[in-house]
Amino acid sequence: MNHNASLSAPPRRTRGIVLLSLAFLGVASAAFVMRRPLMMSAPMCMAGRWHGCFDTFNGVVLITLVTLPLAALVVWALARRRRAAGVTSAWRMSLAEVGMVHGTVPFVWMTMMPGAGAGTVPGRVSLVPLRDLLTMGPLGIVGNLLVFAALGFFAPMRFAAPASVPRILALGAGCSVLVETAQYVLRLDRVSSVDDVLVNAAGAVLAALASRRWWRTTAEASSDQPRPAPVPAPAG
Repeated sequence: MNHNASLSAPPRRTRGIVLLSLAFLGVASAAFVMRRPLMMSAPMCMAGRWHGCFDTFNGVVLITLVTLPLAALVVWALARRRRAAGVTSAWRMSLAEVGMVHGTVPFVWMTMMPGAGAGTVPGRVSLVPLRDLLTMGPLGIVGNLLVFAALGFFAPMRFAAPASVPRILALGAGCSVLVETAQYVLRLDRVSSVDDVLVNAAGAVLAALASRRWWRTTAEASSDQPRPAPVPAPAG
């Protein structure tokens, strides 16, 4: 059995290296494609200015890419602490937690950015399904698919409860409804559309299907609890 375990370790390590390499290449490719708009926001972001950095799509994307090393450091610190406590899936749990936050917060931030008439124009609602898909365009559809993609990808890896397609669909739709409701209540000069909810939920489901082989089970959730230290038997 030890021989078989030693043979299975290199393929797992190789798959991990391949996944990390693909992720790095994806981020590098995205940064290369968007290098010009990102560099336009770089001076404002480096100066710590709100206007021109945190209130623009380019600035938020730039901050997200720049903080990737910090996110990786947080993953390493959490995993190291959990491994010291005896948690078996320390790396997966830590990566899922940081991935959910780092991959979801920037997109939600961008969807909550106010328009030019924020606070003055009344809230707008579009409840006819599939009517707004034509006006979104390819870029808008891709952007809506990515809003809760990280949540759908990492949530079932971290928690056993949402580890099913209907539950991920409900999670993505529920979070999207909250965002659309906030846009309407805060009068951000955005259209609260049912198509946004549908596309956001679809993005969460597609991302969840991509991570299905790493989904968490109830048995794994119970086995990942820190092991208590053995209590020495009383003498005599």
